[in-house]
Amino acid sequence: MKEIVLNDGNRVPIIGFGTYKSVKEDGVQSVKNALAVGYRLIDTAAAYNNEEDVGKGIAESGIGREEIIVTTKLWRENLGYKETKKALELSLKKLGLTYVDLYLIHWPANARNYTNWQKANADSWRAMEELQVEGRIKSIGVSNFWQEHLEALFQTANIIPAVNQIEFHPGYWQPGLTAFCKENGITVESWSPLARGKVFSNETLKAIAEKHSKSVSQVCLRWVIQHEVIVIPKSTTLQRIEENINIFDFELSEEEMRQINELPEMGFSGELPNIWPDRIENSTGLKFTSPTAPPLRADG
Repeated sequence: MKEIVLNDGNRVPIIGFGTYKSVKEDGVQSVKNALAVGYRLIDTAAAYNNEEDVGKGIAESGIGREEIIVTTKLWRENLGYKETKKALELSLKKLGLTYVDLYLIHWPANARNYTNWQKANADSWRAMEELQVEGRIKSIGVSNFWQEHLEALFQTANIIPAVNQIEFHPGYWQPGLTAFCKENGITVESWSPLARGKVFSNETLKAIAEKHSKSVSQVCLRWVIQHEVIVIPKSTTLQRIEENINIFDFELSEEEMRQINELPEMGFSGELPNIWPDRIENSTGLKFTSPTAPPLRADG
């Protein structure tokens, strides 16, 4: 399987397995199935409430720990130096692991929720840098950070984030942010690569899929990795789990890549890192509400 070399020298498969909403026995079995068919990057988060299930799936898989890249994330209610260290220890306990391969700040602090959002992010990052030195984390990164959050973090960071996991799919792929990350040596990772299922009714994607004798989901995942972006599709169905990893036997042309790049907005979550947890509207007029966030707090 193709791998991406992160800016710290660690290697990560370009396709991994997402576990959002995969809980209890379904979650355990889906992780075992994913590892059995060849996935070696497993993505979870404290906020998914399934770290114990993911850890159990890994333990029961029969695959050696050293072969598996495990990602989890620091939830935005736990930003801060001491809070970050406590949160990682809790995640490790739930996962049944002594270290994680990749630890991400799940969402940046913002001005609506922190009186000093720059310090909240910087303090969390300082703790993560120390935890990396201690060997509790192999690589450290962020998720849903825009350029403004990254530039603020650069002011105090000793280590540049290895990864920025962002919403990235046909119809909403944040090309400006993607380019900024790449210019600064930060690997981009895609969440929601299938645009919450909106891709399946798109005629352009259906035509490209038919041409290659592939599914729409395979075309979308292939499009992501041809951008040199890590992708983490999720499913609890064995057939889909197998289908999603079978994307290395075809290639999209430059014209097909351009067509997908230029698709109009679709499947956008409505979640923006600088305004959570307020409601917003996207271009379709649909309203979204971000996940529950903590009340305004002072971190100065």
